[in-house]
Amino acid sequence: MKTLFKIVCIGSVCLFLLVSGCSRDSGSDPDTDLDTDAKTDSETEIVLTTTGVSDDEIVFGTHTDLSGPISIYGTESVNGVRMRFDEANEEGGVHGRTIKFIAEDSQYSPQESIRAANKLIHRDKIFAMLLALGTPNNLNVMEEQFKAGVPNLFPLTGSIQMAEPYRRLMFTARGIYYDEIRTAVKYFVEEKGYSAPCVAYIDNDYGQEVYNAVVDQTKEMEIEIVEYAAHERTETEFTATVLRFKEAGCDFVLLGTVVVDTLGILGAARKIEWEDVDWVGSNAAGGNVVAEHPSGAGEGMYTLSHMTRIYPDTEENEEAVQWFEKYKERFNRIPDVGAMEGYRGADLVIKALEIAGRGLTRDKFIEALESINDYTDPWGYKLSFSPENHNGLKVTGLSQVQNGRWVQLEKTISLER
Repeated sequence: MKTLFKIVCIGSVCLFLLVSGCSRDSGSDPDTDLDTDAKTDSETEIVLTTTGVSDDEIVFGTHTDLSGPISIYGTESVNGVRMRFDEANEEGGVHGRTIKFIAEDSQYSPQESIRAANKLIHRDKIFAMLLALGTPNNLNVMEEQFKAGVPNLFPLTGSIQMAEPYRRLMFTARGIYYDEIRTAVKYFVEEKGYSAPCVAYIDNDYGQEVYNAVVDQTKEMEIEIVEYAAHERTETEFTATVLRFKEAGCDFVLLGTVVVDTLGILGAARKIEWEDVDWVGSNAAGGNVVAEHPSGAGEGMYTLSHMTRIYPDTEENEEAVQWFEKYKERFNRIPDVGAMEGYRGADLVIKALEIAGRGLTRDKFIEALESINDYTDPWGYKLSFSPENHNGLKVTGLSQVQNGRWVQLEKTISLER
């Protein structure tokens, strides 16, 4: 599996080289005493002053993985944001202001995210954080960020703590892992008749939420988890885990994994020729790399995800095809879901800035986002916000890798609990 790991990481580094204007070292000291427990707004002192806005510029920032184990997500999302902001800037910006976007490399390390966020908030004086990547990464900086009055917009994590409890400075635009995995357990038990779930997950906040979702749903359905295993985010060898799952008699395995470890687990199953099992991941577990890996390890895998990547030869939405070709021409890469999320997040920001008007403040910007209650992105996915609801998405779709492509099987499955 070491060869597999090298192939994926080399691809991620190559993607990193395509992104310009990004810093790996933020140059500021980490605050290792940040309180990461979830709080409500009433428990956190928030000073909603407006920074990051001048007469001719608005500054947004992100801490994301540009050179670490999931850099494929961070790099593509940054590319998508830059593409949309550049389009707006080429037309004169929004209400006479151009949009600046600063991307700091976290390497998917929570400590690196703390350093990066401190720089963005206190030195760069950003207006808002946009598409910060990773569950533990966001949790390690959000309280300090909110105390500074900096909104957290559309983080690249489906952690339930990005949506609950309600926070005025917190907006999400993707599926919640906990809800997706509970939905997955219910679907595969009721629709496929399975009764022996197993769970493999990264030993961090994200993975724990996936595991908790399986525990809660199986308890509700009165079935038992047959076996489970947690692993470090840098783990690359999974043969022993997969053998244990096979011997336990799992008929489907829920994955709280992210690309590299997804492929590691699926590759191990392929190696021991274990075929009579289904592998099901959250929206973070898949991606182009999983579907298109030359080993074929991803073939047959399922995900519950809020988006499915575009294939121009079968896509019926002409606007989506045009966007795909523009991205491919600019970055010389095939866009994945991360790029789509980046572009959509930036587009939502632009729409909110347009609504807020020239006299921009954070209060006006938040009210503008809350007024976007019938948004359709370039790929046909719908989001809706309100003053009471900052989680724009309440549905997911079931997709599977078939012949090296993600194919959407069920376009809409409710995530309502």
